[in-house]
Amino acid sequence: FCINSCNEKLQQLFIQLTLKSEQEEYEAEGIEWEPVQFFNNKIICDLVEERHRGIISLLDEECLRPGDATDLTFLDRLEDKMGNHPHFVTHRLADKMTRKTLERGDFRLLHYAGEVTYCVVGFLDKNNNLLYRNIKDLICQSKNAIISECFSSMDTDNRRRPETVATQFKNSLMKLTEMLMAKEAWYIRCLKSNESKQPDQFDEALIRHQVKYLGLMEHLRVRRAGFAYRRKYEDFLKRYKPLCPATWPHWRGLPADGVELLVQHLGYLPDEYRMGRTKIFIRHPRTLYATEDAYERCKHELATRLQAKYKGYKAKGEFRKQKEAATKIETCWRGAQARKEKEKRAWAVKVIKKFIKAYMNRGQLKTTDNSEYLAFVRQSYLNRLKNSLPKTVLDKTTWLTPPAVMTEASGLLRKIHYRLMVRKYVRGVTPQRKAQLQLKVVTSSIFKGKKESYPKSIPQPFVDTRISDQDINMRILSMIRNEHIKYSVPVIKYDRNGFKPRPRQLILTQAAAYMVEEAKIKQRVAYSSLKGISVSNLTDDIIIIHVTREDPKQKGDLVFQCDHLFEFLTKLSVIAKKENVVKVVQGSIKFEIQPGKEGVVDFSTGQEPMAYKAKNGHLMVVATRARTR
Repeated sequence: FCINSCNEKLQQLFIQLTLKSEQEEYEAEGIEWEPVQFFNNKIICDLVEERHRGIISLLDEECLRPGDATDLTFLDRLEDKMGNHPHFVTHRLADKMTRKTLERGDFRLLHYAGEVTYCVVGFLDKNNNLLYRNIKDLICQSKNAIISECFSSMDTDNRRRPETVATQFKNSLMKLTEMLMAKEAWYIRCLKSNESKQPDQFDEALIRHQVKYLGLMEHLRVRRAGFAYRRKYEDFLKRYKPLCPATWPHWRGLPADGVELLVQHLGYLPDEYRMGRTKIFIRHPRTLYATEDAYERCKHELATRLQAKYKGYKAKGEFRKQKEAATKIETCWRGAQARKEKEKRAWAVKVIKKFIKAYMNRGQLKTTDNSEYLAFVRQSYLNRLKNSLPKTVLDKTTWLTPPAVMTEASGLLRKIHYRLMVRKYVRGVTPQRKAQLQLKVVTSSIFKGKKESYPKSIPQPFVDTRISDQDINMRILSMIRNEHIKYSVPVIKYDRNGFKPRPRQLILTQAAAYMVEEAKIKQRVAYSSLKGISVSNLTDDIIIIHVTREDPKQKGDLVFQCDHLFEFLTKLSVIAKKENVVKVVQGSIKFEIQPGKEGVVDFSTGQEPMAYKAKNGHLMVVATRARTR
């Protein structure tokens, strides 16, 4: 009870000193003081120590009262005197719910830190714990220096009744209060982070309990009721001046003016701060937190700028060093290159002189003066010739013109190179390719420069036959089985009278040519009776075969169209061994229909190829114009 009463009194003193220091600081800075609402525990202190009405006074009176005084009579007197006090309750005064938590000998006080229940049993005895006079005399006579020193001031002749324990405590507390009021008090509050005294353990519930019962919240409420934060202008400006361009990096005026500019730049509202004589007062913590957050961001930005400036400075220094080193290296290198260039030029002068002299004597016989020049000419010509040799046998114009000294050697090399290309080409030709080329040579000798469609046929290969044995009637095969079939091709035959087109098969054997209609041989032309073959010089495919009529019953000349004209005529001339019978004619071609009667085939050019009987009775063949490149 005494300890809790002392804490209550110290809490009251603590609040009073806080209010006093706050008010003094406000007055010193010229800030208007605003009344602060807080819990004043003076009512609890008066409940305990008020003269003639407090618990201590009633306890002393009960101890000194004559008669049968007990702890319960003391509780009855408390109930009679303090029955209506809001911070005092007993079993009899409590309501139904609270009565369950109190014994009949208990009373409960509502301290600033919470409710505390006290049991009155032993209160009177403990309060009367007196040191009797005979014991005092004995202690004063002790030969122990420490004990005699402690009790030397006791007045053993004083006959007054000694003070009770509660009164002594009350007087000591009053002296302590007076001494503290006369001093500038500083408080240190110790908090236990956990009950087990272990590091790195923070019991939040325990900390909250200690903060509550040590009265720290009341102190914070008093501080926060006014302006929670205050700082001297110099310190505030020194810390937060980077936040305003007008104060950064150096403020040359008064600190108060700099702070005023700074808070205006930060956007402080008029009721959020006050400007004192030497300090700035900020009302709300959130304002300070926002300023601090801005300062933290600004620090990172400033750090980034400093890093950039420092890195730039270091890079520039490194660049200057590298540039100086590069300049030195370039100087040495250019000197070395200049010396080499000088040597090269001196050597080149000698070589050029020697070359000019050799060039002037190039037409003479080989001497010491022109031998190197002639060797150079030979080597240069051979190197150029190596990169420009003809690629094909037909290329007769790209051989480099040799200098006079290489004329004979160039002729020999040209012969060797062409013979080598011919040899490679001949070795690469297959038998099939050789046969094709031989046929193409025959075709070229017959039609080159004569028939307009010949150039277009050159890249087209010749085949062995255009009609397979399966497509020839078996009866026809049996009829000419003694003659080996060399070539066959489909054709369009034109009747001698009327020129009606009819599809036929033209078969070449070893002895004759057969015009076949399905299973019937329409006409047999022996190679020995072959008088000539006529074609036009245009792009048409009309062929006229002239035959010698040994028998009057034998049919006349053949007129037909063959899509593979060059291939057929080449095969026919080779098989019949009559390459000179093919004639390329310009204009009309006459042919014999029967003895004494002739027909005429006229040729012209047009947009579309066609063949028809003209009004004059001639066969009119229209060919397209050959495309020229």
